[in-house]
Amino acid sequence: MAITAALVKELREVTGAGMMDCKKVLTEANGDIQKAIDLLREKGLAAAAKKAGRIAAEGVVSSYIHGGGRIGVLVEVNCETDFVAKTEDFQALVKDIAMQIAAANPAYLNREEVPAEVIEHEKAVLLEQAKAEAEEDVKAGRKPKPQAVLEKMVNGRVEKFYKENCLMEQVFIKDGDKTITDVITEKIAKIGENINVRRFVRYALGEGIEKRQDDFEAEVRAAAGQ
Repeated sequence: MAITAALVKELREVTGAGMMDCKKVLTEANGDIQKAIDLLREKGLAAAAKKAGRIAAEGVVSSYIHGGGRIGVLVEVNCETDFVAKTEDFQALVKDIAMQIAAANPAYLNREEVPAEVIEHEKAVLLEQAKAEAEEDVKAGRKPKPQAVLEKMVNGRVEKFYKENCLMEQVFIKDGDKTITDVITEKIAKIGENINVRRFVRYALGEGIEKRQDDFEAEVRAAAGQ
């Protein structure tokens, strides 16, 4: 049975488990929702989703420096108790998240943080791209894509924008089959406490500084006393 996005969404709404976890168990269960729920429970992932609503006010602010000091990351990751914050499992997770931020350079924590005007601008740009592609089809003698298809293309590219720019939706750099949300959900299941990434900042050496452009002619004139 084909595992559709709608089926994955339905299972996520029921269990709160991660997207990739839902897709995997649905595949195992051949699309059977109830069987998929049982599989998630067996793996502890459905239980992890229930913990997601609990208050997490402990945790750590951790740093990661990469490339001989050329990239630096500060990230705050919260859990429920100071005890868990000091465990190797939690510390390893925080390090992985910091490395993810350094490597993948997310602009936002999640899609809810993306300003509406940014998305509207992206949609406008992407729609123009889709129209340009449609015009190329016409020039090449191919049937032009209808407006509904163009809009679907734009929506798909907006989803790609979220996956590339939102930390929680990015593909985990250590495992291409998981997102950061999946990684955190699995850690919640293992540790037994809610875990949240609260905020982060990434610094790149020289970022935002306009590089000096020496005016050779001006230097020559200055040296000549002109």
